[in-house]
Amino acid sequence: MDSGLADFLQACRARLRPQDVGLVPGDRRRVPGLRREELAQLAGVSTSYYVRLEQGQSRNASPEVIDALARALRLDEAERQHLHDLARAGQRARRARGHPVERVSEVTVELLRALGDTPALVLGRGSDVLAWNPIGHALLAGHLDFTAPQRPADRPNMARQVFLDAHTRELYANWTDKALAVVANLRLMTGRYPGDAALTGLIGELTTRSPEFARFWAGNRVAACNGAVYRLRHPLVGALTVLQQTLIPVGEWSQTLVVSTPREEASRSALALLAHEVSSR
Repeated sequence: MDSGLADFLQACRARLRPQDVGLVPGDRRRVPGLRREELAQLAGVSTSYYVRLEQGQSRNASPEVIDALARALRLDEAERQHLHDLARAGQRARRARGHPVERVSEVTVELLRALGDTPALVLGRGSDVLAWNPIGHALLAGHLDFTAPQRPADRPNMARQVFLDAHTRELYANWTDKALAVVANLRLMTGRYPGDAALTGLIGELTTRSPEFARFWAGNRVAACNGAVYRLRHPLVGALTVLQQTLIPVGEWSQTLVVSTPREEASRSALALLAHEVSSR
């Protein structure tokens, strides 16, 4: 079994305090979090079986056992699904044949056009930019070539931009929040697409080139990027606050549509000014 399951179980167990599950902390705890035997008891499995799971020695965890562990660990829905993905990762990775080059459907292209002056972009499973509308490009990556997503070899990658690109780092006033969200979403993708060479390569690159990414990645946090508020410092229109919402285009389960909407009147005015700048080019 892939070590991802063992690492995730250990990280989740370490974050859960005995008092969180109604246990008396007691003395002589060498490390924070639940002991293996305590978690096994809460999940209704034998300690020896749970130890094998944490050591990556068992490939036969049933969905029922995984659900029991998720409940014992107090996981949310995204974390529970990630645990299931990791439990299946060994078989799925052995069957992996590589993934075809990602492309956006005409339906999704039409959706981007229909959004007009609402900034939007489509991301692939590893955060590659597959498409964006003009104002989405101008808001988040105006310093990059607008046509780059049309060429698979040149596509920008938003995870790479957040950690390695000075413009993107300066853009997000609450950069740490954005960076943590990117890492948590990449964790989800590694469980969903085990053996994906591009995704594995991206994580290896970021771990090597960014000490902050390496530190955040080691935290084993998992979360879906459904929606978050970010304060932006845009070089053309100044400060604005947007809600970035992540949606799934129709039929494109490996792709996400990220839409940014203003949070108050000043931000609406800033986006309107940016839209005017884009249209006048």
